[in-house]
Amino acid sequence: MLRVFVQAFRTPDLRQKLLFMLGIIVLFRLGSNLPTPNVDVEAVQICSDQALEEEGFGLYGLLNLFTGGALLNLAIFALGIIPYITSAIIFQLLTVVIPKLETLKKEGPSGQAQITQYTRYLTIGLALLQATTLVTLAESGQFFPGCPQEIVADNSVGSLALMVLVMTSGTALVMWMGELISDRGVGNGMSLLIFTQIVASVPGMFWNIQLTRGWGIFALVLAVALVVVALIVYVELSQRRIPVQYAKRMVGRRMYGGSSTYIPLKINQAGVIPVIFASSLLYVPMLWAQFNQESAWAAWVAEHFQRGDHPIYLAFYFLLIVGFAFFYVSITFNPKDVSDNMKRYGGFVPGIRAGRPTEEYLTYILNRITSAGAIYLGLVALLPLMAFNIINPGMGMAFSNTFGGTSILIMVGVGLQTVQQIEGQLQQRNYEGFLK
Repeated sequence: MLRVFVQAFRTPDLRQKLLFMLGIIVLFRLGSNLPTPNVDVEAVQICSDQALEEEGFGLYGLLNLFTGGALLNLAIFALGIIPYITSAIIFQLLTVVIPKLETLKKEGPSGQAQITQYTRYLTIGLALLQATTLVTLAESGQFFPGCPQEIVADNSVGSLALMVLVMTSGTALVMWMGELISDRGVGNGMSLLIFTQIVASVPGMFWNIQLTRGWGIFALVLAVALVVVALIVYVELSQRRIPVQYAKRMVGRRMYGGSSTYIPLKINQAGVIPVIFASSLLYVPMLWAQFNQESAWAAWVAEHFQRGDHPIYLAFYFLLIVGFAFFYVSITFNPKDVSDNMKRYGGFVPGIRAGRPTEEYLTYILNRITSAGAIYLGLVALLPLMAFNIINPGMGMAFSNTFGGTSILIMVGVGLQTVQQIEGQLQQRNYEGFLK
């Protein structure tokens, strides 16, 4: 990996792209630490430290991880890239349900550009809604339950509206930064911004482990993290290759086909999306319980879901991940479309007839792979969480948020994807051809 980056910086145009990407990341981290107007910075810091020290503070743990600490600090980029991720997932699901969106998707770049524009509009709407909720919680004192400090300096309507406007504008700016990285940098801009926020929390959490538990637990946590990363890299690079043979055919005076290729099906076809879905869905009852603390149902939710280490919580988490994995793969990979495209261009799987038999074969293979991938996602999400709760019961939820399945999957996945793109661009520039 280091060799790839050294070679990239030796290539002038790639060096320019990497430096541009690093510059955007620096600005992004700066905005993640600038407080929103009308926020008492000292009070927020006191309440934030108190909340993170409390056992069982897990309501905003994952969301705060995705914002690199900006959420708990009520920074300008407090919402981070979360509204855009939610909007993109919603439109990806709606594409299967709404025929007009499916038609736009099949139109190619022009249709995809229109869907991207709709995604931006929905992102702004979601950011406005989430910023309003965040400011309301901060103004009412429910953002940090149990903290006596007043974190909002002025409770007037104008000041609160300004806070909502600044946070919504911050999300729009983050979305623009991500698109700039995708257009003029290397890799997917949105993924790299999430990667940056998660990585920014890792050194502080490691040092926290050393201060609270000593060098022995620190070494054990480091070893567990390295083993989990190695296993994730191995599985993420694993794939089932289905061979495809194309028959020869004459088009005019030219002959086409006769080649062999394969359909690569990754073991983890769904990526990290099912884990994000499951985590977001499990936060809904906890958020509702925070607004209705007097009811018996809220007490039950707080007892079984708040800390994140209860067997009922873990069982629900695992089942939701497995269910969302099957659901997401079913809407992103259609065996019927793949079979029809192969038949249209004279392709077939050796030993399998074209048409419906090929579709059934692909469905059978996909279900087996998805079963393994879904179980893998569930184990990756749960095992670090349980391990860190055993190692450090008092801070298990905070540690598992940083070194848990979601964060490690994102870090490893985005890292591998970025390095592969850099290698691909290096190969294009250093290709010598057949004459040398």
